Amino acid sequence: MNLLQWKLLPLLTVIVSIFVVFYLQHPSENKCSLLPYKHYWITSKRIVTPQGVISGAVEINEGKIVSIVKEEERHGKIMGAHVVDYSDAVVFPGLVDIHVHLDDPGRSEWEGFPSGTKAAAAGGVTTLVDMPLNNFPSTVSEETLKLKIKAAEGRIYVDVGFWGGLVPENAFNATALERLLSAGALGLKSFMCPSGINDFPMTNITHIKEGLSVLAKYKRPLLVHSEVQPSSPSSTQLEDMQDDPRSYLTYLATRPPSWEEAAVRELLTVTKNTRPGGPAEGAHLHVAHLSDSGSTLELIKEAKRHGDSVSVETCTHYLAFSEEDIKDGDTRFKCAPPIRDKANKEKLWEALMEGHIDMLSSDHSPTLPELKLLDSGDFLKAWGGISSLQFDLSATWSHAKKRGVTIEQLALWWSERPAKLAGLDLKGAIAIGKHADIVAWAPDEEFDVDDKFPIHIKHPSISAYMGMKLSGKVLATFVRGQLVYEDKHAPAACGTPILAH
Repeated sequence: MNLLQWKLLPLLTVIVSIFVVFYLQHPSENKCSLLPYKHYWITSKRIVTPQGVISGAVEINEGKIVSIVKEEERHGKIMGAHVVDYSDAVVFPGLVDIHVHLDDPGRSEWEGFPSGTKAAAAGGVTTLVDMPLNNFPSTVSEETLKLKIKAAEGRIYVDVGFWGGLVPENAFNATALERLLSAGALGLKSFMCPSGINDFPMTNITHIKEGLSVLAKYKRPLLVHSEVQPSSPSSTQLEDMQDDPRSYLTYLATRPPSWEEAAVRELLTVTKNTRPGGPAEGAHLHVAHLSDSGSTLELIKEAKRHGDSVSVETCTHYLAFSEEDIKDGDTRFKCAPPIRDKANKEKLWEALMEGHIDMLSSDHSPTLPELKLLDSGDFLKAWGGISSLQFDLSATWSHAKKRGVTIEQLALWWSERPAKLAGLDLKGAIAIGKHADIVAWAPDEEFDVDDKFPIHIKHPSISAYMGMKLSGKVLATFVRGQLVYEDKHAPAACGTPILAH
């Protein structure tokens, strides 16, 4: 090396150092994230972890949580890295909504992957599992699952998994079910009453028994819409159906709690097979959207005591509303099973807080406004389904905080347990090694859900939450370390389709 090169070496070293520092501080543009860093820290005085709420910091690198330090341990550990400080806001595991209808492909005019996952991100939902019906064709085979996966690619802002459908045409075809599950379905879903969708017919208990036997090999769940319609309506129901169709009580009388009880009573004749040593050991039965807090819930509690592998969810709307709140003609509130009376709602809260109800979901089920029949207000003919995905966290918290619910309980119901049900080992908690799926939110900040509020579901007018004041504003949502929402969404849709292996 000559003298000139020796003299230039220190200068080159300085130039390289400046370039490296500049690059670290100004990384290349990432359209998947509003935050241009792959390695950074999130700090807060309230970080919800499986071990409790801490004041401290979470280190994120390459999309995963790599360390968590308490405030008193932070000194010297965060030097040189970018820090996102949320101060008094809650840093919480991203919500996992296991019961969502995004209607894509085939009915994306009802919702669709882009608007639905934007709404999810704005509501703190980092992972959702899409139901196999309301899209067209319904997801009941390997081929139809591949259609849905293709429709999701490059069009989702959060991670999305998929349930397959258990229907009469595949229930006795173990090979077809195995191909559907091997293609990545996280589990199966069936209806014990008409679904309202022509290519998703109802199953009977024999179909369900067959489905559980196949699911046992994969150790995946069967989710069931648990209402059984009597072969002929009672005289009381016939009389009620002649009443004013604009009255919510007219609709409520057509789907009594006895429908849920009858369905669960039938299910318990096969869930005993899921006990240790049983012929369907490894399978799991999950009762979707429980509305009846009475005899139906008692049957589920009994099954759990006997060791059946069963769980149950209820939905935000059953905890937020009661029949007394629903005005004549306001078909935004029509769903199945129906929203029942105030006493039932309070018992659902009690069961949730006591651990008898395992988790929460939205059962986000939108449609076109004209199918909701908002003008005529006919509850008997309107499409049933509550449009709610963006308000999972805020709507739950608004009612939960009045009852002394802790943010740790909320994390169990909305993150940890749903992730476990869906077999999502890298989701559901702020813990080392998990995906950096995180929502920062302000529990005490209130907002009005009105025309001025940015609502991302495709048809805000049909949401039952329009006109409400909610608590718990979402400030930011991270999916696998990417900041996908903070007042606005990331430019690109970079969510990942989740397939079971």
